Amino acid sequence: MDDAPLRHAETEAELRACFPVMKELRPHLQGPGDFVERIARMRAEGYRLLAAWQSGSPIALAGYRLQENLIYGKFLYVDDLVVAGNSRGRQWGARLLDELEAAALREDCRRLVLDTALSNALAQRFYFRQGLLTGAMRFSRSLEKQAA
Repeated sequence: MDDAPLRHAETEAELRACFPVMKELRPHLQGPGDFVERIARMRAEGYRLLAAWQSGSPIALAGYRLQENLIYGKFLYVDDLVVAGNSRGRQWGARLLDELEAAALREDCRRLVLDTALSNALAQRFYFRQGLLTGAMRFSRSLEKQAA
């Protein structure tokens, strides 16, 4: 595995540099400005963006936040986990998950939790290999207003 430091994207310039990688996971994002604005709002809820940096550019990202609820107690929720297409297969996802697990333990969390689409078999296979197990099925409903 190539060596790349893991560090949080903190500045607007660092977040903008992360946009192309995040766009691979979240194609609905409208552009770097939209991405930076969303991150700013999410930071108010504790969102952090951890990145693997190679030659000054991010190659893998993990967006997460610490939460607490009555189901899990205190836990670390992984919002986003993505490795740039040209860097996949080099254990970056595993390295990011390991760092998130260590962060969760430092914060006395009882669980690390993430969601993935039922149709995303490759991600599911990766998560099983990393020791994550299915524990729930999430239900949701779109609340967008329908055009008249």
